[in-house]
Amino acid sequence: MYEFAVIWDWLAFGVRWLHVITGIAWIGSSFYFVALDLGLKKVPDLPPGAYGEEWQVHGGGFYHIQKYLVAPERMPDHLVWFKWESYVTWLSGFAMLCIVYYAGANIFLVDRGVADLPVWGAIVISLLSLSVGWLAYDNLCKSRLASRPTLLMVLLFCILVVMAYGYTHIFSGRAALLHLGAFTATIMTANVFFVIMPNQRIVVADLKAGRTPDPKYGRIAKLRSTHNNYLTLPVLFLMLSNHYPLAFATEWNWLIASLVFLMGVTIRHYFNTMHATGKGPNWTWAATAIIFIVIMWLSSSPMSQRPELAMSPMDQKFAEAPGFAQVADVIRGRCGMCHTSEPFWPGIHRAPKDVVFETDQEIAVHAREIYLQAGRSHAMPPGNVSEIEPSERKQIVDWYRAAIGGDA
Repeated sequence: MYEFAVIWDWLAFGVRWLHVITGIAWIGSSFYFVALDLGLKKVPDLPPGAYGEEWQVHGGGFYHIQKYLVAPERMPDHLVWFKWESYVTWLSGFAMLCIVYYAGANIFLVDRGVADLPVWGAIVISLLSLSVGWLAYDNLCKSRLASRPTLLMVLLFCILVVMAYGYTHIFSGRAALLHLGAFTATIMTANVFFVIMPNQRIVVADLKAGRTPDPKYGRIAKLRSTHNNYLTLPVLFLMLSNHYPLAFATEWNWLIASLVFLMGVTIRHYFNTMHATGKGPNWTWAATAIIFIVIMWLSSSPMSQRPELAMSPMDQKFAEAPGFAQVADVIRGRCGMCHTSEPFWPGIHRAPKDVVFETDQEIAVHAREIYLQAGRSHAMPPGNVSEIEPSERKQIVDWYRAAIGGDA
C-alpha cells in the first residue's frame, strides 16, 4: 500500500503536465487572436462583409488573414473551432483540484487554525463556490450592466476581492489562492462553453439557413472574450502562487491576490493598446511596478500566532508509529533551518511552501511529503545541503511503511 503514494504522485504529475500543455494552447490562442483582432487594418478592396485584414510572416511562410464580422458570403467547407483548449484546461485543472486538494484535504485544503472544517464540508464549500460564482457573474453580464462594460468590470473586481477574503478565511493559504484562480478560470471556461460557442453556433446556423444573423450574438461573445483576456494573467499568478509562501502564507494574502488582478489589467491594457495602435501607454509599467512593490511590502507583515491544535486521528497514527521519535529528530536536525517559523538559512525568509516542522503534529501531518521527498527521493534537502545520511532516509521509509501497515 505504501507504493500507492508513489503512484498517486505520478498521477498528479501527469495531470499537471496535461494542465500546463492545454493551458499553453488556450492562452496562446487567446493572446494570438486578441492581438490579431486589434491589429487588423481596413484597406481598400476588401471582400464584401470583411472588416479588416492583416499580413503575417511565420515559419518561412506568409499568411493573409481577413476577418468577417458576421461571415463571408459563402460558408467554408472546413471551419476550425477553438474550444477544446479551454475545455481540457478546465477539466485537467479540476482533476488537479481533486487529486491534490480533495484527496489531500487534511494537508492542503483544511487549515484548522483558519477554520475547523470537516473534510467533506470543505469540499462541498469548494464545489459550491465555483458554481455559484459563475451564476452570479453570468447574471451580471445578462443585466443592463452589459451596456456599461467598465462598471461591469469594476463590479467583477469587487466580487473577486470578496471571494479572496472569503477563501482566505475558510481554507489554508495555499488552497485559498488556488481556489481564487479556479473560481476565475471557471468563469472563463464557462464563458466559452455557455456563451461564446453557442452564440457562434447560432450565427453559423442562421447563415446556412439563409437568414441574417442578429449582431447581438457577436457583441455578447465579444464582451465575455474581453473579460477572459483581462483575467488570464491573474489566473496564471494564482496557479503558481502555491510555490511561494510570501504570496499565500502572509497576513494580507487576500489583499495580495486582489492586487494581482489589477496588475493583470495594467499589463494586458498595455499590450492590447500596443496591438491596436502600435504604441502602448507607458504609465501602465509604472502602475504595475507600484502595485508589485505594495505586494512585496504587504508580504513582509508579521503573521499572527497560530493556535495549538489537537492531532487528528490520521496525524496520531503517524506520530505513534514505530520509529517516529528518530524520524522527528532527523527532520528537525536536517530540515529545521528552513522549515521553521523563523528560518535562519541565508536567503530563506519564509518556510518553503509554508511547511513547518516544529511540532510532532506538523511532522506527522506531512508524512507523505516527507516520505516522497526525503525518503523515496533525494529532493529534500536541496542538494543535500544538511548532509542527510542514507541510513536516515531509510528510517523515514521504514517509519512511513510501518504507519500505513506496509512494514515488511
